[in-house]
Amino acid sequence: MNNDNTNNRKITNGLVPLAIAAALTASITAASAEESLTIVSWGGAYSNSQVKAYNEPYTEKTGTKLIMEDKSSEALAGIRSQVGAGNVTWNLVDMLPADAQRACDEGLIMEINHDEWLAPAPDGTMPSKDFVEGTLGDCFIPQIIYSTLFAYNTEVLSEGPQSIADIWDTEKFPGKRALQKIPQKNLEWALIADGVAMGDVYTVLETEEGQDRAFAKLDEIKDSVIWWSEGAQPPQMLADKEVSIATAYNGRIFNAQVNENQPFKIMWAGQALEADGWVVPVGNEEKLDMIKDFLYFATDTQRLADQAKYISYGPARNSSAPLVSTHAETGVDMKPHMPTNPENLQGALVFNNDFWTNYGDILEERFNAWLAQ
Repeated sequence: MNNDNTNNRKITNGLVPLAIAAALTASITAASAEESLTIVSWGGAYSNSQVKAYNEPYTEKTGTKLIMEDKSSEALAGIRSQVGAGNVTWNLVDMLPADAQRACDEGLIMEINHDEWLAPAPDGTMPSKDFVEGTLGDCFIPQIIYSTLFAYNTEVLSEGPQSIADIWDTEKFPGKRALQKIPQKNLEWALIADGVAMGDVYTVLETEEGQDRAFAKLDEIKDSVIWWSEGAQPPQMLADKEVSIATAYNGRIFNAQVNENQPFKIMWAGQALEADGWVVPVGNEEKLDMIKDFLYFATDTQRLADQAKYISYGPARNSSAPLVSTHAETGVDMKPHMPTNPENLQGALVFNNDFWTNYGDILEERFNAWLAQ
């Protein structure tokens, strides 16, 4: 009898509390998972602008934990892999529209009813009419209008390039060039440097002859190129004087100029304008209400204007543009630094997402083979 009492005490004092603790831990873990979203973005100054403008105020409002992963450079491959494996861990992904359309066509990301999911403008204009024309996709919600452009270090080049053709002039503008390790934009710029008018670039690039012409032009500077794949690399290459000229996201160069006091100068001529925004991978049905709630908040008029306090990307909503003011930390007027500023738009190339949706796989394969030669 005493032996039985001893066993009972062991159960009461040991096993049951351990079981309760395990159950509580599991419950807390499950609740934590339910109240968090994993958001994939690009890192650096851009992700920081999202954290400041969207994430921190949303977490303060709702208590939802937002976990950032800097993996947007591999977004399409990552979504393909997760959806294919039936193990989707990314709840929201910041993605380029051409890749988003490819993912949408493949059934990898959810279709979006913009007027149902998103907030109207303060004057009641529905989202489908308030976002910049042509930026909404079947599965895509734009946040910003940004550009990839050329910049140079004024300590290396006292006189910088003024045109895309100048990038190919390695005698007048010596030094290495840093170019992104993708065919997008590089092929367009190669044709422009070869004399193709801006408005004819995609018509020419649709042809096999035009593609050959673009690659032949890239051949001319291939030995002078250092390739980059992460947005943080070109400003660092310029700062280290590893290259004299680099393509970069305009927000990265602005951050280096204003926050790091780097001697960089932007060449706006030939900037490639593009939207960037959100997609939701399929397999997120259980968290869809939470995702929608975040998107409704994060893409409203005020939040998109707030993002422009931290980085020089134009908001994708027309109603946000008048609210753009000064840089949150330095007080610099942000309007002249926006790629959408009328003066900066002169000579801009509007990136053609439909073209790259149709030709992306073929030209990426050819570009990678060309790099390996």
